Amino acid sequence: MEDKRRIFYQVIEDRRSVRKYTDRKVSEEDLRVILESGRLAPSGENAQPWRFIIIRDQNSKEFLSYIGKNASGRGLTGGFLSKQMQTRFAGLEDEQKRIEAFKRLTSGNVSAFVSEADLILIVLGKKDVWDAPYDTSAAIENMLLTVTSIELGACWLVAPCLDIRDEVKIKEYFAVPEELKIFAIISIGEPARIARPRPRIPLHELTFNEKYGVPYYAEDGAGGTGDE
Repeated sequence: MEDKRRIFYQVIEDRRSVRKYTDRKVSEEDLRVILESGRLAPSGENAQPWRFIIIRDQNSKEFLSYIGKNASGRGLTGGFLSKQMQTRFAGLEDEQKRIEAFKRLTSGNVSAFVSEADLILIVLGKKDVWDAPYDTSAAIENMLLTVTSIELGACWLVAPCLDIRDEVKIKEYFAVPEELKIFAIISIGEPARIARPRPRIPLHELTFNEKYGVPYYAEDGAGGTGDE
């Protein structure tokens, strides 16, 4: 049991959003394991609303790259114009690096990389299932952790799915029926490099005891109702 806990937690710690891939192909065996892990996710009333389209064709991947680039470019340009982006990067003191970050983000290239992955999964959900957004998210996280466990990399993108105009284009291109909604696309392949861990908010700032604002843990990590 201790080994299972340690290995599982290590997979969680090792997971990264991978945006650079090698040319190595994802085997059918690995793909099936990834999809099975999504299929086994929990869902409200066991509705299992998820459906997955596997994309390997390069033209189709380029199409999704084009949609993602434009969607991210529009959204992040809005963030720049509304000053949200400037607030986000206020801690970056190097002005040149800050300008470069603004240019990279507003260009939309942060989502254009998907065509470099060996395959892309389009994650769909049934519109008549109330919990579909949460159910599909559970399936996606299962798949992301499975990807990590078999030493592949993935990135979960929603930018191409947020604007109804983009969703209509994707649904037409891939013949998605009206009763399904597009919730995400996931790029999957062998990582060309492993990104450094991103900063995480410490647990003592996220957890509260009985009422919001009452810390469950002290800043030094002590606390919790199990402590004597």
